Amino acid sequence: MAAKNLLRLGLLGGSGAVAVYNKDDLQTAGIGAVRFGRAAIAVTKIVADYRTSLYSGKITPESENYPEIKSQTHLRAANELLELCRANGGAFVKVGQHLGSLEYLLPVEYVDTMKVLHSKAPESPLEDIFQVIEEELKFSAKELFVEFDPNPLGAASLAQVHRARLADGREVAVKVQHKAVKSHSKVDMKGMELLVNVVSKIFPDFNFSWLVEEMKKNLPKELDFNHEAKNAEKVANQFNHFHWLKIPSIDWSLTTDRVLVMEFCEGGQVNDRGYMIENSIDTKEVSEKIGQLYSEMIFVNGYVHCDPHPGNVLVKKVDKEAQIILLDHGLYTTLTDDFRATYSKFWLSILNANLKEIQRYGELLGVGELYGLFACMVTARSWDSISKGIDKKARTSGEQDEIKADAAKYLPEISAVLNRVPRQMLLVFKTNDLLRGIEYSLNTQDSMKSFVTMSRCCIKCVFSHQRLRCNSLACSVRANLGEFWEQFKLSVYTIYLWYLRSNFNKYIQENWLSHKEGAKLKFL
Repeated sequence: MAAKNLLRLGLLGGSGAVAVYNKDDLQTAGIGAVRFGRAAIAVTKIVADYRTSLYSGKITPESENYPEIKSQTHLRAANELLELCRANGGAFVKVGQHLGSLEYLLPVEYVDTMKVLHSKAPESPLEDIFQVIEEELKFSAKELFVEFDPNPLGAASLAQVHRARLADGREVAVKVQHKAVKSHSKVDMKGMELLVNVVSKIFPDFNFSWLVEEMKKNLPKELDFNHEAKNAEKVANQFNHFHWLKIPSIDWSLTTDRVLVMEFCEGGQVNDRGYMIENSIDTKEVSEKIGQLYSEMIFVNGYVHCDPHPGNVLVKKVDKEAQIILLDHGLYTTLTDDFRATYSKFWLSILNANLKEIQRYGELLGVGELYGLFACMVTARSWDSISKGIDKKARTSGEQDEIKADAAKYLPEISAVLNRVPRQMLLVFKTNDLLRGIEYSLNTQDSMKSFVTMSRCCIKCVFSHQRLRCNSLACSVRANLGEFWEQFKLSVYTIYLWYLRSNFNKYIQENWLSHKEGAKLKFL
């Protein structure tokens, strides 16, 4: 019987070596060919559409109807890409989700179309889920769990999560990898790489090799649930000083590469204002806590949870305050000390509206003459706002519309920035955009506290990096005094900002104006 499941193909050169392929390997290769063929057809249609609609010579960027035609072309291409992601699933959905999170870096047509993949990823049938559980844990789901909800709490690109109960009464969340996603991933990545290279040859201005590079590096980690479980425990230890942060505990006895069993945590999604109002949760408090958490992750610890979309961040009222529950720890990026120090200085130069320093640190981060665009991409603010100070000029809907329009207008330049920056910056971009989406959903995007928190973490990072390079006590003392002075100035500035926005300031201004008017009338 075993012989029937083996197929011997061709001799390799003159060595007499024989390639032996298992029947399952051939089946995987066949499915891989179908998936690659599907992707090749979709990309061919997209490339042909762009060539016909925008690059045929019949229309130019100066044409009156060019913006409308370009938008329609983007939308058709995005829908074609969405259908491909849904049909192929797995790594393709992961790529689509990544594109859907880059709100201020890609044309709005792509972002809005791909966003649906965050909440409507394909689900695996229950029999496949049970098969994976039995293959990994060597017991059936019925033997392991006294209750198992057949309806998933959520389905993502690589796995789905079910609510269950163990024999000891504990309620758990069971994350199970989609049955074939691991076997398909290598074929999918090779196919994507080839297609991206072909597109970049046809359209040199649109080089998205950075996206494939990131997927090749991160996908194997995300497919290893032991790695995710270790990430969860590591970040729980790093932030145990935040009593309001909840990381679900891991049941290691029921965790493998493809199955992860953890504590079940209940709460509302972080973008659900209705839930927060209903449960008397302060949206500003939630936004400030998330800002504090991620500022420390990026600028202080250099270990960043890179998938904070609303389904992965829950909120719950505990002891009269907001508890933040952080889920899905499969995707983290580690930032080097040098990168964090330079990126912190870049942010401080933006917050200080110091254009020379923005240029200096932008160039150190590898973007060259595109430092201005890089600053706009990092902040999601216009260059005019950055020049005047983003803490002084409030965001307007007009400015946001302008930025989204510019994402389409400057796509080649944005692509160039993404290919130039250090690779660790790419996931920070994604994280920034997801966090901004949370701020907008909570209507807290103009909170001054977030700027102050970020500034404190940047200052801490800069002087910590300086102390690491000290080789004398005097140098360390200077660094400590420098940090104390910068933090003190920031505290004074915080008081000034509070005064400007306070009712006391309004009272003074109103009384001053009435006093001036009274004096003017008396004089007359």
